[in-house]
Amino acid sequence: MNEALLIVDMSNDFVADTGTLTVGKPAQDIIPYIIKMANQFLESGQLVVIGMDAHEENDPHFDLWPAHNVKGTEGQQLYGDLGKWYEANKSHDQVLYVPKTNYNSFFKTDLADTLRAKGIEKVHVVGVTTDICDFLTVAGADAEGFKTAIHKRGVATFTNLGDTMLDHMFRCFHTEIIA
Repeated sequence: MNEALLIVDMSNDFVADTGTLTVGKPAQDIIPYIIKMANQFLESGQLVVIGMDAHEENDPHFDLWPAHNVKGTEGQQLYGDLGKWYEANKSHDQVLYVPKTNYNSFFKTDLADTLRAKGIEKVHVVGVTTDICDFLTVAGADAEGFKTAIHKRGVATFTNLGDTMLDHMFRCFHTEIIA
């Protein structure tokens, strides 16, 4: 089965201690696992996708949330060692970067078509936040006909809903929960 790893919103604004909408230490703690998975996917010839919020300065989204991931800012850049991993691997033909304007990495992007063109059948999700962008990306993948998996050691959130949402993904979308 052709599979892809989808890394969601691991930006400075979502991960750094000073990020405007940060998950903080829980997000920082999952980076080694995400890098390990990204390397495993590349080594096995599978696809690694970075799905990243990309907002305009006056995005109406900021009526709901503090300004974050404004295009071209330091806040939108991949955080720490994950940023270094991306810089070292971004020219690899199995690494894709997909800017998104919605919680769901599939909404109004060409991600589903790109994955289908590459024969991908299953999407593995890691990143932040478990109960918002990860959940809605899993929902988007499911709606597009992909099987889904979420890696418990590779997701984090700033609420107490993480485990509840993992259970919800399992119940709603038959998402494989990888411990």
